[in-house]
Amino acid sequence: MQDTNKNNLPIGVFDSGVGGLSVLRELKRLLPRENFIFFGDQLNVPYGEKSKQQLVGFLYKITDYLTKNHKVKMLVLACNTATCYAIDELREKYSFPIVGTVPALKPAALKTKTGTIAVISTPATSRSPVIKKLIENYCKGVKVINTGCKNLENAVEEGEPDSPVAISLLEKYLSPIKNSGADYLVLACTHYPFLKREIKKIVGPRIKLLDSGKAIARRTDFLLKTGNIKNKQKKVGETYYFTTGDPTKFSKVASKLLKLKIEAEKVKV
Repeated sequence: MQDTNKNNLPIGVFDSGVGGLSVLRELKRLLPRENFIFFGDQLNVPYGEKSKQQLVGFLYKITDYLTKNHKVKMLVLACNTATCYAIDELREKYSFPIVGTVPALKPAALKTKTGTIAVISTPATSRSPVIKKLIENYCKGVKVINTGCKNLENAVEEGEPDSPVAISLLEKYLSPIKNSGADYLVLACTHYPFLKREIKKIVGPRIKLLDSGKAIARRTDFLLKTGNIKNKQKKVGETYYFTTGDPTKFSKVASKLLKLKIEAEKVKV
């Protein structure tokens, strides 16, 4: 017999900060009837400069909080760095489905016409075994320009994706890519889709951008269906926002990025 109560439980969506809102946006488009709990660990942002041990510790505490306080039926790690360094440990500890964020290197390698692609991410993601494995498995015969972008996610955290600081950093990291012959650029940090307009201005129309948001939403939908835990309610689902940082700042930045009124609550885990 189907557990209808379980179907109504929320999906937890996690990121180090506001970047995961780009994934939440895609999830809500594809799954409008689901309820979501968005959690930003802004007290510890940026994750791109933390060790594996630190990241696993943060994720255990946050997932415990989401299961005990919100009884989430699934967790979406809307953070490339957290996925790279902690998803295996989380899947060992928790029994519900956990969806990770994997850089879109495989589709970029399949689509390239020039034989050169580029990927930008946090420094931790760029040097992670996950990126290395993706390149080895899916990018045979393809040149991959792998660039770690220090401080770039911070510009999005501040809600200033078009600030002089953000544009200066983008020009620094993208100039070599623009002149490399790459025809696809993979955005391997969930903060970066909020920089798309500025990135396109710098790299031009020849280089196409790929991120993982839509693929994550499709994967989430697939697991909800196969687990028979999809929400059957007729109304649009509700979303609640929590942060370990400053809730006023989070609300302001999130409202600006998503172009709708958001109010977050501060929590300690």
